[in-house]
Amino acid sequence: MTTEEQAPVEVPRPGSVGAILYMIASFPLRLIQFVLAVVGFAVGISTVVVWIGFPILLATTSFVRWSGDVERRWAHKMLRVPLPPVERLSTDGLPFVRSWLVRLTDATTWRDLAYLIAAFPLACVEFPLAIASIVLLPLAIWVLPWVGWLHGNVALALLGPNRTKRLEQRAQRLQASRARGVDAAEAERRRIERDLHDGAQQRLVAVAMSLGRAKSKFENDPAAVRDLIDEAHSDAKLAVSELRDLARGIYPAVLGDRGLDAALSAQAAKSPIPVDVKVDVEPRPPAAVETTAYFIVGETLTNIAKHSGASEAAVKVWRSDTHVIVEITDNGHGGAEMRPGGGLAGLADRAATIDGVITVVSPEGGPTVIRADLPCEW
Repeated sequence: MTTEEQAPVEVPRPGSVGAILYMIASFPLRLIQFVLAVVGFAVGISTVVVWIGFPILLATTSFVRWSGDVERRWAHKMLRVPLPPVERLSTDGLPFVRSWLVRLTDATTWRDLAYLIAAFPLACVEFPLAIASIVLLPLAIWVLPWVGWLHGNVALALLGPNRTKRLEQRAQRLQASRARGVDAAEAERRRIERDLHDGAQQRLVAVAMSLGRAKSKFENDPAAVRDLIDEAHSDAKLAVSELRDLARGIYPAVLGDRGLDAALSAQAAKSPIPVDVKVDVEPRPPAAVETTAYFIVGETLTNIAKHSGASEAAVKVWRSDTHVIVEITDNGHGGAEMRPGGGLAGLADRAATIDGVITVVSPEGGPTVIRADLPCEW
């Protein structure tokens, strides 16, 4: 089972086999699309004065839009390009001619046409490369995936949501992240308040009461005063210890002093199951990212120990140019999913406070992989 929060749109590199199949199978389709689209619009526009151009333009427009939809599905399947279904202008209830004019003036139609025109020269380069890659293994392993990645970016730019739509989606995602961050901060505030009330505050009240009783017996019962002061001293030490634990829960001292590697290694050492930790985050990320990563790993390891039935786990943390990636893997029975109010939803809420993304891959029978992509810039 896979659960994924909406992430910024990025094009992954496709596999070699998928790229080869895509480039070979697409070439004849590219040729047909290019010829029909260019010839159709050229002939339609040149003959529109004698009316015959209108049905030609109508057929060509429909073909271009259909081809664009096919390309979105094809590129998504073979090149793993994250292309959502296109949102076109609605033509419901419009007369036939008005409906065609709406489709003709729809920006997505012309972006589909731009892609079909751009894809043909790309296919002329990709097709011989793909044929050669069948024989030349290094070309298939190291060159074709990058060519497929380049094609995927072209497809995303022309067939994906336009810039305004992407900005709207990002604004919606940031608004949702902010709301979840506020909720997470409020839940954290209530937890701290509860811990103070149930722990250190009660200890300090007991200290005050013991000292008050000692004061009232100071002249009449010195022995009892000594016992009361000892009791107050013990309660004061417990209160200090509980306050120290509470402060450590807000921001661990080892994290601030020595960074993520030492802090996560300390967490792993406390786990009841063996945990392999690998951390490479130089240069050191912002404190908010470190804190979020630290608590995500801590809560995940706790959940693994309690619920997964795993015998071992691994924590891997590394840094890209813009993100810190945290990946926790266990060999448990799997089946984890993100439920409202559940532990994984809490991890997603914590990551959302800095516009991070949580991904959960947990098929039945395992293994379970929990990944957090935490941006280093906001």
